[in-house]
Amino acid sequence: MSIAKTLLTRCDSKCELCGSTNSLAPFAVPPKTDITVDNCVMICDTCTAQIEDADKMDVNHWRCLNDSMWSQVPTVQVISYVLLSKLASESWAQDALDMMYVEEDVKEWAEKALLSDGEKPRDVNGVELKKGDDVTVIKDLPVKGTNQVIKQGTVIRGISLGDDPRLVSGKANGGQSMYVIAEFCRKK
Repeated sequence: MSIAKTLLTRCDSKCELCGSTNSLAPFAVPPKTDITVDNCVMICDTCTAQIEDADKMDVNHWRCLNDSMWSQVPTVQVISYVLLSKLASESWAQDALDMMYVEEDVKEWAEKALLSDGEKPRDVNGVELKKGDDVTVIKDLPVKGTNQVIKQGTVIRGISLGDDPRLVSGKANGGQSMYVIAEFCRKK
C-alpha cells in the first residue's frame, strides 16, 4: 500500500488537524523531511498553507487543535504541540498547551521542530534580524548579575546569532560584548 493510501486509511480521509476532507496531502513534520508514514500527517491545503506561511495564519482556524492534540498518532501530537506553542499568546492555545500530555520522545521531537522550524530572531516590529545587522535597544535593560543597565537608544553593531532565536549578541558601549533579547531591539 502506498504512503498516501496508508495515511488516508489512518485519518479516515480527513485532515488530521481540522477534519476537512478537501485536498489532502502528506506533510512531513519538521525537522524530518522525508515522506514516510511515521514522519507525516495528512492535512488539507488550508492547514498546509497556514503552516508554511505564518502571515496567512488564521488564529480561529487553529481552534481545531483542541481536538487534534488528543490524537494517539505521534506526528499529529508533534504538529499540534508546535502549532499551539506558536499560538501561545492566545489564551485558549496556552490553556490547551498546558493540558496537553505527550510522551517524552514526542515532546523532544516537538522541541526540535520548534527550533528547526525557521524560528528567526525578530525585532520589536517583527522584522527578521540577520548576522551583521545593527540594532537599537528600545528600552532600558538591566544586565544580569550586575547593577549596570543597557540604556534605551544604545546601538549594538554587527550582531551575531546563536542557537537561541530569541537572543542576539554584539558589541556596544565601547566594545563591551553582550546578549540582548531580540524583541527589545529595533533594526536600524
